[in-house]
Amino acid sequence: MEVYRLTRKKFTGHLSGKGAAAFGARWNSTGVELIYTAANRSLAMAEVAVHFTLATMPIDYMMMSVFIPDDIPVKKINKTELSSNWNVFPHSASTMKIGDAFVAENKFCILCVPSAITKGDFNYLINPNHPDFSRIKIVRTEIFPFDRRIFK
Repeated sequence: MEVYRLTRKKFTGHLSGKGAAAFGARWNSTGVELIYTAANRSLAMAEVAVHFTLATMPIDYMMMSVFIPDDIPVKKINKTELSSNWNVFPHSASTMKIGDAFVAENKFCILCVPSAITKGDFNYLINPNHPDFSRIKIVRTEIFPFDRRIFK
């Protein structure tokens, strides 16, 4: 499976989960490492773009293509398993607890979760502390210019 991660140029070339751990995010609390990736490039872009305006639009983003071997098991969370406010902003504690428990259990390397931004799409969260993480590789990195028409 190939998944995608849009990141600032200075963070390109490695996967660590330290950025998510520094601040926390929808699926993890501060201190819990998770790597956020998306099922496709456009979702990766949407997940980042919701945080910007035209005035704050970044110019140094890179799209990373990440290969996850097909034999690495994936745990999937369905929308029906989530609380009614799972997709609100700021993030709900209920989704953070799910991601935190996923990392603590360490049974799976990959957690598939619904996107809060794009209904019907999925994000793939990678646990960098799982033994299978060493098998996951960045296979391509390319400059990703945002189309200015997105930010009006």
